[in-house]
Amino acid sequence: MPRTFKIALAQLNPVVGDIAGNVEKAKRAHAEAAQLGADVIVFPELFITGYPPEDLVLKPAFAAAARQGLEALARDVANGGPALIVGTVWAEEGRAYNSVALLDEGAIQAVRYKVDLPNYGVFDEKRVFHAGPLPGPMNVRGVRIGVPICEDIWQEDVIECLQESGAEIIVSPNGSPFDRLKPDLRLNVAVARITESGLPLAYLNQVGGQDELVFDGASFVLNSDASLAVQLPAWEEVVVVTEWEQQDGVWWCKPGPKAVVEEDAAAAYQACMLGLRDYVDKNGFPGVVLGLSGGIDSALVAALCVDALGPERVSCYMLPYRYTSNESLSDAAECAAALGVRYEVLPIEAPVAGFMSALERTFAGREPDTTEENIQSRVRGTMLMAISNASGSMLVTTGNKSEMSVGYATLYGDMNGGFNPIKDLYKLQVYRLARWRNAHVPKGGKGPARIVIPENILTRVPSAELRPNQTDQDSLPPYEVLDDILECLVEHEMPLPEIVARGHDPATVKRVERMLYLAEYKRRQSAPGVKITTRSFGRDRRYPITNKFRESLEAPAGTQSAISAPRIVRPRADGGEVS
Repeated sequence: MPRTFKIALAQLNPVVGDIAGNVEKAKRAHAEAAQLGADVIVFPELFITGYPPEDLVLKPAFAAAARQGLEALARDVANGGPALIVGTVWAEEGRAYNSVALLDEGAIQAVRYKVDLPNYGVFDEKRVFHAGPLPGPMNVRGVRIGVPICEDIWQEDVIECLQESGAEIIVSPNGSPFDRLKPDLRLNVAVARITESGLPLAYLNQVGGQDELVFDGASFVLNSDASLAVQLPAWEEVVVVTEWEQQDGVWWCKPGPKAVVEEDAAAAYQACMLGLRDYVDKNGFPGVVLGLSGGIDSALVAALCVDALGPERVSCYMLPYRYTSNESLSDAAECAAALGVRYEVLPIEAPVAGFMSALERTFAGREPDTTEENIQSRVRGTMLMAISNASGSMLVTTGNKSEMSVGYATLYGDMNGGFNPIKDLYKLQVYRLARWRNAHVPKGGKGPARIVIPENILTRVPSAELRPNQTDQDSLPPYEVLDDILECLVEHEMPLPEIVARGHDPATVKRVERMLYLAEYKRRQSAPGVKITTRSFGRDRRYPITNKFRESLEAPAGTQSAISAPRIVRPRADGGEVS
């Protein structure tokens, strides 16, 4: 008779620092896996502490609490059921390790350390962790399981060591943040490791939001021929038992569920929605407030808030001034009615007049300029912050990546707020997500199944409405031009001559580059927001505020983009050859 083995994959959403809560969540998942007959249940990277714990790791009390939580979990599940492979911070001889522990029979049976500590983009694990030695497999009830932790599968060394030391199955616990390229990249990496080692691989990723990062889950199992055996859904917690059988000395995962994983606009919307929901809920806010201007950005954010939290937890406010059009008033009211949220109109004529009166003598003899426009924005920001303070609900800010790139935002005005779900969406992406939402209800969304963003908002020319007849294109290139230049500069670090070669006007390219550099000080003071792209503002892209460097339109020969697109390899869902 062939040998069989059942591995439960616990694709779950931990909370950073909530060690007791994460332990309880692990116990519930263990009980569920026990009912399904699992031999072992695997949890994501650093599940006990939550991921990423950042400088909490440097606190001795934090590592000690993680050890106590792990030992308590081992004792509490000692009465039967599957063994556990669970990620945690492990302190040993004054050093902290990103580790996984094998729990069975009421005790910690083995510990393995992460070898390759990522130190790029949003990751800085070398700051807080020590790298471990190359690991051997864990003996889990007679099956030798190799457990490379996240980054350990992105190079061949760890898998090669596990294969050479007798691993039969690779199970990789991950805390892999979402970006629009990441799902394909993970498959690409997994296929490469399988091809090199000849071993099947189960890839387990966490799900949920943590500050600016959002984790999509989307865990999967590939057999040793790189065929897809199991695909877990994205954006939701699940515990799935995978069934394995050994044939001619090789372990195979039997075909299991193959969820459809959202792509493009659907994936971006889910990321923004989940990131917002977890930021609000994990930080204990009762709800959110936002300014609803009648424009596309605030309309999309309002829809995201309703889908994430439900209409009863969302309050929207229109704060009109003399330049606010009747179209904006009617569009905002229509959007609020479609979403079913609380909606109130609070005119700002009197407070703006109060500021102008107080400044009248100081401003005597000067012509009005953007100073007066910024006062309007800052009055709105102050009023919304007052509502947030009084209600306890978090103010959500609504600026998109195009605007934040070039400084088309007012500090202490429309930038006010605790979180921005569309911070990493370019303007054209905002339009795409808005149209997608009008045609779909997102999985897990709490909003209505109807058009929620009026068509007039989608077709009107964008305007900040801070002066008569103002449009965004008075001071910015058309968004089709601006977004392409910004993607070249921000996402790809493309030399200016290459950008001009795409058909852009050289003077426009230089102007956008200048605005991008000059706005760095604003971005440093902006609210956190969901990471969608490969290079979000913040830890992904760290530029100095004081910066005199400007690139020439005649770059030296041989200069090329610093970041290139990856080669993608996809396993076929039907179990056929790798394409």
